[in-house]
Amino acid sequence: MSSLAKKFTASEAVLRIERTSLRVQQPASSGDMVSLAMGEPDFDTPPRIVQAAADALKNGFTHYAPLLGDKLLCEALAEEVSAQSGYPVKPGEVLVTHGGTAGLAAAILSMVNPGDRVVIPDPTYSLYADLVNMAGGICVPMPCKADLHWDLELLDHCLEGAKLFVFCNPGNPTGIVHTREEIETLGRLVNQHDTLVIADEAYSDLVFNGKPFTSVLQVPAFRGRTLFCQTFSKGYAMTGWRVGYLAGPADMIAAAARVHNSVNGSVNTAVQRAAVVALKECKDDVKRMYDVYRERRILMMEGLQAIPGLKLNEPEGAFYCFPSYSLPIPAIDMVALLREQGIAVRPGSEFGAAGEGHLRLSYAASKEAIAEGVKRLKRGLASLG
Repeated sequence: MSSLAKKFTASEAVLRIERTSLRVQQPASSGDMVSLAMGEPDFDTPPRIVQAAADALKNGFTHYAPLLGDKLLCEALAEEVSAQSGYPVKPGEVLVTHGGTAGLAAAILSMVNPGDRVVIPDPTYSLYADLVNMAGGICVPMPCKADLHWDLELLDHCLEGAKLFVFCNPGNPTGIVHTREEIETLGRLVNQHDTLVIADEAYSDLVFNGKPFTSVLQVPAFRGRTLFCQTFSKGYAMTGWRVGYLAGPADMIAAAARVHNSVNGSVNTAVQRAAVVALKECKDDVKRMYDVYRERRILMMEGLQAIPGLKLNEPEGAFYCFPSYSLPIPAIDMVALLREQGIAVRPGSEFGAAGEGHLRLSYAASKEAIAEGVKRLKRGLASLG
């Protein structure tokens, strides 16, 4: 390269993310490290799904798919969304995406203009804020209550003048599952404030509180203003396959599709055929993994509750525990100190200012790893106290 070449400067969109992002790239765990930091299932993808992809490749599904998605998968997804909502899903109301991540990106970048106010719970999945900042929007964090559920009066206040509200249910990192009252109140408030909604329900197959899960699809108040974001990654253990979808009003889907098609293009065809099989034939595999998560959840909860100086709100869904600790050490430093004890977790501050003083631990790990990891966490905290 010529020495006279102008020094490269990233775009302002990239710089906005770098200035504001809370996302942490931890060193890879190695050697004797026990990791409870993962955000993905440790199960292999069910064999029927793998075989479906192999069969699709052998049968010539190696060409571009339609930009909105393979017809068979779009039809199957329309049936799924219709069954949950009770409303027929028309052509053009579903978009197959490169995982939930690309779905969220397409949704946020298709809605948010520079200067738009976007409300996000605090703490929550850190990708939301990065995407809002990429779009030039203004993030409005909404601190949650001590039990990690929403403060509904504060929600009403924060939505004043907001273009968009983005949330996940069940919650990452909190493990909270929002009640029907919370979801119905949100529906009333977004209509009152004329606010759009992105509902990320990636963990909806993993609810452990014994109560029926309330999806935005089941609440009529969200119709016409909401993009529903879902993925095959968590429930079907398909993180590496990168397939998810958006569902919502045709004009909102068309806008999101414009972004998705410009940046990503269509999802690979064989994977979409495998996703059809997942959706139609693998509910028993989802249940099998669910039963294992339920046992691991209890194991981790009991272990954490026995550690002095930790306080745990009972996780109701997803596969995370989000305990607070009493030591006056920033979460990012606490995580570094715990790595020296051979245990990898994620700092609560990665998920928002209200996450400071917390750790996120995942029980998407073996029972042996959970037991040993909790043991090392207890030892590490005791050594710092």
